[in-house]
Amino acid sequence: RLFAHWEAVASTHRVSLPRDMAGPIVQMSRHSQAREPVPYVTLSQHEKCEEAAYEERRYPAGKWACVTKGEPMYEQSISMSFMKLMRYICKENSVGCYLGMTVPVLNEIHLTKEGTELEREVVTAYYLPGEFQQTPPVPTDPEIHITERAPLRVITRVFYGMTTEETILREIGLLWELLGSTDAVLRETYIVAVYQNPSIPQRRNEIWFICRA
Repeated sequence: RLFAHWEAVASTHRVSLPRDMAGPIVQMSRHSQAREPVPYVTLSQHEKCEEAAYEERRYPAGKWACVTKGEPMYEQSISMSFMKLMRYICKENSVGCYLGMTVPVLNEIHLTKEGTELEREVVTAYYLPGEFQQTPPVPTDPEIHITERAPLRVITRVFYGMTTEETILREIGLLWELLGSTDAVLRETYIVAVYQNPSIPQRRNEIWFICRA
């Protein structure tokens, strides 16, 4: 039943779910309550009309497992990359055991020069749990790369629901409206941070604007 549910979700992303994903799906579901947050420090919070509008955070340097995909649709790229990462997290690694889930999973995107659509290439990144930060298990999949990412300062805003090219572009536009004109953040590169698995319809996401160094 669980596999059929995920299969239905995958089909909305125009991706077919391989049978060998059954094991990782069961394992992820079993451990769904134990998710380690990626460490960060809140630098400032901003409200508009007495509601949290956005906040500024700093994330330390750390090791991430990354997959790059450039499928025709954004949802296809992130689905295919996350399936690879799930296999790595669950067993396909040099220690041969479940590594543990961290949140959020990051999807780094790039806008075209006109800023009207996303470039095809998306980098999906999973933060290695604290116990594996010093010695990350080696992935058996050659498409997964362990990368040391530099410290990051971001401006973030929460949104809920599915992440499609359309919703992402809308959220980027909304945050630009809140920030107004500024040169403090990058204009071509953004991050979509995902906190819950794709089978949750109203899942929590954030759009991240990357502050210039």
